[in-house]
Amino acid sequence: MNITLRKSVAALVIAGAASAGLVAAAPAQASALGKVPSCVSVWQKTGTVHKTGYAYNGCGRWMNMKIVWAHGSDGGCHSVAPKGTIWSTVPRGVRTFDGAKYC
Repeated sequence: MNITLRKSVAALVIAGAASAGLVAAAPAQASALGKVPSCVSVWQKTGTVHKTGYAYNGCGRWMNMKIVWAHGSDGGCHSVAPKGTIWSTVPRGVRTFDGAKYC
């Protein structure tokens, strides 16, 4: 069996096991996927009618990120300068603020 064919067979076996739930990603990898680094500060403010989620870029570089909300669509993708802040506002209710992630 040549090397290319062996790699293809191995990839199919791993893909099949993953789709069957036999292979799981490491928890640290799964939770860090798409998350912004710790130099980004996130917080929310809740008013009487709306909730607003914020992300402050405390990193020394430009970053593309968005505000993440549960139970619906996320905020738009923005290119944020160092020391810049983005925000997204949603109506109060079942929407939960889940922080920010790369986009």
